[in-house]
Amino acid sequence: MGRPAPCAPTMISCEQTRLAKPPQSAMLFAYNTMSRIALISDIHANLPALEAVMKDIEQLQCNAVYCLGDVVGYNANPSECLEFIRSRQIPTVRGNHDEEAIGEDNPAGMNPVAYNALMWTRQQLSEEQKKWLRRAPFQRILPNEIVLVHATQDKPNSWAYVTNVDTATHSINMLRDNQFLCFNGHTHVPRTFIRHEGSIHEYESGDIQLLKTNKYLINVGSVGQPRDGDPRAAYGVLDEDSMVYYQRRVEYDVAEAQRRILAAGLPDMLARRLGEGM
Repeated sequence: MGRPAPCAPTMISCEQTRLAKPPQSAMLFAYNTMSRIALISDIHANLPALEAVMKDIEQLQCNAVYCLGDVVGYNANPSECLEFIRSRQIPTVRGNHDEEAIGEDNPAGMNPVAYNALMWTRQQLSEEQKKWLRRAPFQRILPNEIVLVHATQDKPNSWAYVTNVDTATHSINMLRDNQFLCFNGHTHVPRTFIRHEGSIHEYESGDIQLLKTNKYLINVGSVGQPRDGDPRAAYGVLDEDSMVYYQRRVEYDVAEAQRRILAAGLPDMLARRLGEGM
């Protein structure tokens, strides 16, 4: 039996020279594909969202899953989400909330809501779980030279935000001659930056036929705390055979995630923003 096809994708609108449209067979997730990888990021201790995303990944029969960091922080199930990732041996890069969760000092510059959630999160994690987070690298390079980071490629542990062409430029220019694709998270907003013939352009993330003559920085969005006005969990799938990237959105039980936040005594703002996708 072949792999299931997802719902019809919505293509990014742009000039044909910058983004090529996937062939029709690729848009239907070609049944005979041999290598399909899922990219998840910014789970932020939201177990209902993580479980829904993983169910979607299993239905699409992805061959591998990679996590781009921030497994913990903000929401009510940091230990459970960490065990979910660990038990499945999902390769993970370290995010800023992961980094703060394994620290002992008071973080500088963190807003009060995030600070309160961080202090609570540190108490929920075992020493073994913290050791696992410490072993997570800041960057991974896959055998096919695809680069994975949480924030930026040029300084992956500086936790800078890529929000426009200017801030994307350094990461894209860090890609070597044999590299053309970097995935990141951190902003919680799906976004695609493409360097074509020396110029970098920004697009809302959608389904893309990737061309090795271009360079790409693709933000896969957030599983556990989306901030683009869409409360559905976000993640990405790369079909390596057709070289098509698919931006996925998944419904999950937002009310249950909100209930857990309030039951844990975390700030109610964290519950409200899940319903707003902000």
